[in-house]
Formats: sequence, structure tokens, C-alpha cells
Amino acid sequence: MTTRRDFIKQAGLLGAGLTMSPFLIRAKQSISSNDKIAVGLIGCNGMGFENLKAFLRNPEVECLALADIDQSVLNARAGETEKITGKKVKHLYKDWRHLIDNKDIDVVIVGTPDHWHCLQMVAACEAGKDVYCEKPLGNSIEECNIMVRAAEKYNRVVQVGQWQRSDPHWQDAMAFVHSGQLGKIRTVRVFSYQGWCPSIPVKPDEAVPAGVDYDMWLGPAPQRPFNRNRFHFTFRWFWDYAGGLMTDWGVHLLDYALYGMNVTAPKSIMASGGKFGYPDDACETPDLLQTIYTFKDFTVMWDHAIGIDDGAYGRNHGLGFVGENGTLVLDRGGWEVIPEKVSGKLRMEAVSLKKSYGEGGLNLHVKNHLECIKSRNRNCNASVEIGAHIAKFSQLGNIAYRTGKKLTWDGTSFHDTEADKYLTKQYRSPWQLPKI
Repeated sequence: MTTRRDFIKQAGLLGAGLTMSPFLIRAKQSISSNDKIAVGLIGCNGMGFENLKAFLRNPEVECLALADIDQSVLNARAGETEKITGKKVKHLYKDWRHLIDNKDIDVVIVGTPDHWHCLQMVAACEAGKDVYCEKPLGNSIEECNIMVRAAEKYNRVVQVGQWQRSDPHWQDAMAFVHSGQLGKIRTVRVFSYQGWCPSIPVKPDEAVPAGVDYDMWLGPAPQRPFNRNRFHFTFRWFWDYAGGLMTDWGVHLLDYALYGMNVTAPKSIMASGGKFGYPDDACETPDLLQTIYTFKDFTVMWDHAIGIDDGAYGRNHGLGFVGENGTLVLDRGGWEVIPEKVSGKLRMEAVSLKKSYGEGGLNLHVKNHLECIKSRNRNCNASVEIGAHIAKFSQLGNIAYRTGKKLTWDGTSFHDTEADKYLTKQYRSPWQLPKI
């Protein structure tokens, strides 16, 4: 993991081994306020396109290219982008490598499934482009290490899609936590209960849909027959491509647990859960999971479930910083403080709900990225270092679950043969893990 000093420094800044011809290099050392910033999006479904729309809300941004392996998605997003901008998108690609090769693109948005992030982000950095990469940054601990090295080596400005890092009410809540008013914090409850995410029933394999380059969709992941459950949104419930709710929501929420407590690596990690709600469905990742990260004098407890909305404190997601004087509860809607009451006496005053405000976390996050691109400041609100650290932290929880062991971690190894096998993904030929 990153050192505690580096992590706290980053937190305080809130407020390729590819088998192809060499990439064309066009690194702008500076971009003036009058310059247009040409953006290309790889992976146009879901959050990828939401990210592009946030970029296009800024007048200095123009969309030069879209890339997607699904022709129907590519065509639809090209049409929607034209409606937003009044201009046709100049370049549409089925192969994302052509977008990377385009010397006129300044910023690449990586909106693909998790298993593609490392190859595409590293390739963009090698080509001299800045990157906005969806979370989680990488799909393994070693991928995250490589991505940090790539951004540093090529001096690229990388923002990770943990947009809560730019949302002001989250920062206000952290200021309260750091004020000490809660007293000693013994545990941080972090939870994500997503009732809107139902079980996915088992479906048979089928022919690849027309217009889909399925081999490119798989990329470095193992060869498997096409199955709709493993495609588009529900890819996240399969280990080949992602890490379930732990890495999907965990990188958002666990990030703030660590930031609030000013800590990095835990002393130990253990996890328990399984497919308890939907034992016979198609998901590989657990539909219910509890993970305990033990630090010197407190714990961080992760708790998730799909198909259920009843999380802690009457919310379906959030954090509870449980102090001896009171508990600060925080989610995307706002934050409040619930005082401890012992023998009929309140230990502190309550703080009523402070609702979210401002332009919205995603819009502010993109603005922060654009400002950093213009100033060549690599310390974005969710820099590659911050994104890598929390992606690795989430991976620790998944590895503890998959091994069924209580693990210790020294930043490089578990010193456990079974657990260490999960540190690196094996890439399907001809794709190779980048060497940076």
C-alpha cells in the first residue's frame, strides 16, 4: 500500500506490454484557458457516457472520438453526443487502440469494465494523454501498482472516478470527524445495501450479438462463450472482470473511512459471507459480505448485500464513525451526528442533517480534473495514488473472503501462498500485463 505519509498528503489535497505498433506521442506540457481540450471516450455504456456528459458541460471540452465494442451502443452514444454538442463526433472506433493512436486527443476517459482499466490507462499515459479512469482503478493489486508507475513515469494527470472526493458535504463531514468532537472513534461502519440490484438468473450461453466484438470485450480475461449475464452492467458480479459490490461501492465508501481516520494499511483482514440470498443464481461474487479490517485501536467494518435496502441508520449506503461521544453518519444525501446518551445524559449535542449541496460531485470532479490538466498538477482530488490505494484496500477484503482466512498484509505480500496468488491477474494471450 502507499505509505501513511503519502496517503495523508494526498487526502489533504481535497478542497504496455501491448502487442501493437508504438503509440503516437502528443503530450501538451501546458494548456491555456483558451485552448480546447479534445476528449475521447473508451467504453460508452453506463458511467463512461455519464462521465463524458460531465466533461461536455465545460465549454473548453470537445468530444473528438468514441470507442466501443458494441456497434449499437457506439451508434446510440454518437447520436446522443451530437444532440448535446450540435456536432457529429469526428471519429467512431470499434478498436480502442485507434482512439489511443489519434494524435489530436488530449484526454482519454476509460469507462470500460474493470478488467480493461489497466491496459487502457497505461496505453493512454504512454501516448502522452491525460486520463479520467472509472473506479475501481484496477482489477488486481499488481495492476494498481503498474498504473501508479505509468502515471508517474509519463507525468500524466490522472483522475479516478471516485467523485465523492469532490463533493463538498463529504469534505464538511470529514472536517467534523477530524475536529475530535466525536471523542475516541472505536469503529467505522461502512455499508452498501442495494435493493435495486436484484439477483440475475442463470441464462444459457448464446451466439454473440450482431455488431459486438466479443473477443475484444474479453480482452485479457479468460476465453468463455458469450453469456448476457457476463456482459454490460452485470459483468461486475463475475471474478474474471470485477470484484462485486466490494470493489464497486467499496472504493467510494471505504475511501472515506480511511480518510476520516487518517490511516492506510490494517493489521489484519478477515471476511465472511456468501451467496445467502440467491444461492442458485448466476453471480459468482457474494450477495452478502462482512469484512473486518483491524487497525491498532479501532476497526473498519464493511457490510454489503444486494436485493436488500435496509442498511444501518435507516440508509441503504453510507458510513458511521462511532465515537464515544456520538456517531457521525454520512451518505450521498448528507451527514448528521447522533449523540451518545449514557444514563440519561447526552455526551454531545446532536447535529441535524446537513444535506448535500453544490453542483454535484461528478461535475465538480471533472472540473477539478480539467483545472489540474491546465496547471499540470498531478494531485487531483482523486489522484491515481488515492485510487490505487483504495482499490487495493478493497481487494484485500475480497481476497480474505475468497481464501476464508484471517490475513496480514505488509504492503507487498500476505506471506500466504494461497492469498498471494490473487495479487496478479493472469492475462489471456496475446494481451500482456504492462511492464512499467
